[in-house]
Amino acid sequence: MTQRATAGPAKGWEYVIGLEVHTELKTRSKLFCGCPNAFGEEPNTSICPVCLGLPGSLPVMNAQAVDFAIRVGLALNATVQRSQFHRKNYFYPDMPKDYQISQYDVPINANGYLELPSGRVIGIERAHLEEDTGKLVHRGGHGRIESAAYSLIDYNRSGVPLLEIVSAPDIRDPEEAKEYVTELRAILVAVGASDGRMEEGSLRVDANVSVRPIGEATFRTRVEIKNLNSLRSLVRALTFEGHRQVQLYENGEAMIQQTRFWDEERSLTGALRLKEEANDYRYFPEPDLPPVAPDVELIEERRTELPELPSARRGSIAMILPELSADLRETIIADACWPYFRSAVDAGITPARAAARCANELTALLPDIGVLAPERFVEVLAIEDRGDLGASQVKILLREAASDPTPVKELVTKLGFTARDEDAMKAMVEEVVIRFPDEWGRYLGGDEKVAGFLLGQVMRQHGRQISGAGARQALLALADEARSGAE
Repeated sequence: MTQRATAGPAKGWEYVIGLEVHTELKTRSKLFCGCPNAFGEEPNTSICPVCLGLPGSLPVMNAQAVDFAIRVGLALNATVQRSQFHRKNYFYPDMPKDYQISQYDVPINANGYLELPSGRVIGIERAHLEEDTGKLVHRGGHGRIESAAYSLIDYNRSGVPLLEIVSAPDIRDPEEAKEYVTELRAILVAVGASDGRMEEGSLRVDANVSVRPIGEATFRTRVEIKNLNSLRSLVRALTFEGHRQVQLYENGEAMIQQTRFWDEERSLTGALRLKEEANDYRYFPEPDLPPVAPDVELIEERRTELPELPSARRGSIAMILPELSADLRETIIADACWPYFRSAVDAGITPARAAARCANELTALLPDIGVLAPERFVEVLAIEDRGDLGASQVKILLREAASDPTPVKELVTKLGFTARDEDAMKAMVEEVVIRFPDEWGRYLGGDEKVAGFLLGQVMRQHGRQISGAGARQALLALADEARSGAE
């Protein structure tokens, strides 16, 4: 059965949602072999006997993957523990061994939690290591297996290290699910474990969802929606599924525990298969890998090395700029902006100015920020803070400083922004005063509104050579001299 996406559950009903987020870890090589862990390679070129599961090949554990898993577990307030790998048996073309090496009943991270920006706390049941599968590409039809003319298999992704983070069923609506994934992704990026690029498949979401009347405490039959690879798809798929399940209950129909797919292009959902249980996979311990047992000293060392996480960043910026809007705050605490804002504030730059430049000019340069390191960013903003250059000049300077490695002081001169002394600035203003004697007379007579016109003319003629603050200062000095002479 397929249906089109519509609104969420009806009045009087609520969602019960748990998410399984699979994130590829940023290791140089795969989880159990030396093949490169790289996106976008030619199909079936980053493979070897180990990740293809050929007879006689043996897995060797990637220590960096374990290290990343520990960092994520600590950031999620989880218990990092001794863990064991198992073989998860199933038969599918994208799994060349016909089993996946994963952690089953003893994961490396257990019993954590994640606090959302809204203040809601979502439990984390586990975050375990496993290897990724290959990738099926369906040609023809709607890009899905049931309508494809044929399918291709790319095993490059097979064996890439994954961390599967399983939430408790604590999420209560699709927007909260989006908030959870957004915050989790920010944490993964902040600790350096993942690039979080959903569009490349390095972060994917499976959603377990059921509905129940508000006030009911029991869990009803759930459905799993597989491989949601964007926040938009996540919200739309959950919204649809809530509506579908309520309709079934209200029509007196049976709810079947099953796995479903979401077709973003057609806004359709459909059944894939009945939902498997753990015993369907016939787990048994992986005989070729020893348990993973990080020692206490290593765990505590990694705890001290954790960077400032998004929740802490929010607290910091709330103290510095309490009036900042929520949208601007989230932009600035993002991993791409935060090092620049923090460096600027620590260097004594006016916080509001640092926030404005981060939210506007810096984000406009993303994703390729070029040679504009945080120290270079601070150097440019310091020039503006001193009043040597105006806002329009600094915006140009920041763009150039990202692509041109010339030292900032030399770049200012190269752009024609060389700071002038007071006499030179006064001469620039005098040129305008001579050209507009009537306006000058009105300004001297007390008409402050004319100042904007005069300064505009100065900036139009000499904008690359004088800052707005410098022009205003020169205008005031010239007016003081004129008024003193008249007395």
